[in-house]
Amino acid sequence: MTYQLVEVSYEGNLATITMNNVKRRNALSLAHMQELISAFREVGESEARGVLLAANGAVFCSGHDLSEMVDQDLDFMTRLLETCTTLMNTIQEIPQPVLARVHGIATAAGCQLVATCDLAVASTNVTFATPGVKIGWFCTTPMIALSRNIGRKRALEMLMTGDPIDARTAADWGLINRVVAPEQLQAEAQRLLEAATSNSFNARCIGKQAYYTQIDMPQPQAYEYAQGVMASASQIPDASEGMHAFLEKRQPNFDQQEV
Repeated sequence: MTYQLVEVSYEGNLATITMNNVKRRNALSLAHMQELISAFREVGESEARGVLLAANGAVFCSGHDLSEMVDQDLDFMTRLLETCTTLMNTIQEIPQPVLARVHGIATAAGCQLVATCDLAVASTNVTFATPGVKIGWFCTTPMIALSRNIGRKRALEMLMTGDPIDARTAADWGLINRVVAPEQLQAEAQRLLEAATSNSFNARCIGKQAYYTQIDMPQPQAYEYAQGVMASASQIPDASEGMHAFLEKRQPNFDQQEV
């Protein structure tokens, strides 16, 4: 597929999806989100073992494109937000780990995008915010991903004040995994994604799906679900190979194909 607002590249076992709507500060217009959905689906069906989400320009993502949204009717706004939800769900539905490499600013739906990714590394100069309340439009959909990453009081502080937090606070609150100096951002993002994509691809595929399925279940239901998944997963070749390798004190040779 030919993209206008994103770039997709492959290097080794990893794919990179780069937002490239620099003039609009990588705002999530309807067209941009549709391209991101297509890009994630393309990569999800590829042989890539992990996905890096990055951005060109000074800003990672400034949220929705208000110039596209102002004075629009309910039908358009519903379609736009449904597309945004599809994008967020797609990131969590593809089998590969997705890591956001964040610089500059990640606000509103851009903050939602970071919170949705499986992993995130940010540079020290990043600010995160859900500032919708400041323009009279509460960040209700970004709230979903944000609230599933940080505690209630902290999420409500961000949502109700609209004030930004810095990268170190975001790391302390659990919104991102790492905060590093700008010159270390690329290397640290690469290192973490490579660490998350080593070992069994099949185990990760099953585990990622199981994580997002159980995360909001009541504990008894979550255990019932997870024990079924884990029991079934014990029968895949990688699990057998891993157990034998551990007992034989050797490195496992995992299947490279998804089961």
